[in-house]
Amino acid sequence: MTEETVYEVKNLNAWFGEKQVLKNVSLKVYRNKITALMGPSGCGKTTLLRCLNRLNDYTETFKLDGEILFDGENIYRMDPVQLRKRVGMVFQRPNPFPMSIFDNVAYGPRIHRLVNSKKELHERVESALKAAALWEEVHGELKKSAYKLSGGQQQRLCIARAIAVEPEVILLDEPTSALDPIATERIEKLLEDLSSRYTIVIVTHSIGQALRISDYLGFMYRGELVEFGETAQVSEDPKHELTQQFLTGKIG
Repeated sequence: MTEETVYEVKNLNAWFGEKQVLKNVSLKVYRNKITALMGPSGCGKTTLLRCLNRLNDYTETFKLDGEILFDGENIYRMDPVQLRKRVGMVFQRPNPFPMSIFDNVAYGPRIHRLVNSKKELHERVESALKAAALWEEVHGELKKSAYKLSGGQQQRLCIARAIAVEPEVILLDEPTSALDPIATERIEKLLEDLSSRYTIVIVTHSIGQALRISDYLGFMYRGELVEFGETAQVSEDPKHELTQQFLTGKIG
């Protein structure tokens, strides 16, 4: 069966000032699949991820050429606010807002005016917290500060906050790097569950994590996408010597 393409990146080059950080990157991201980007620090994987929702645009020295198509439309012909509503983002360290658990999740639906009543808002918050596997732990204390939650809970709250605006895609930048193994395992299980409803792209420093949860896997090195394909193929029969060296710990 042919996979449905959500993103198509074509011959993407990117610079911060004079430094080129992405070199002729092309790949496709498929609907309701988990795509993982791995590679050593500084290889360009976070820059590529942030290209997908135009977050790099906030940096004055950033420039790019090439194309990024989202559902067939060039993202630079789209309203960036509407793009980011459709493409949620979860960062490396949990970053809850300085407000209650409820208000963290309600924030997006409120500013995008996605609900017409308090009842709808409460239903959306509950649905997002349930989808993020957090509802059972916090439903009795929604007025409590989000800062009172554990690190793993805060990251799931950030995922719930992204889900609350009903995006099509969730981007995650090393979302478990600051978490302990138990919290990491819970996030990984959550992402696998969410992929039935959302398209997920994750940058990870962990080869094991990439192999455990992804359907498609890209290996980046010095700004280039060295190899990309189905995870089983890339991990078991890499086509490039650099990929093999990274998977076996010889580089990285």
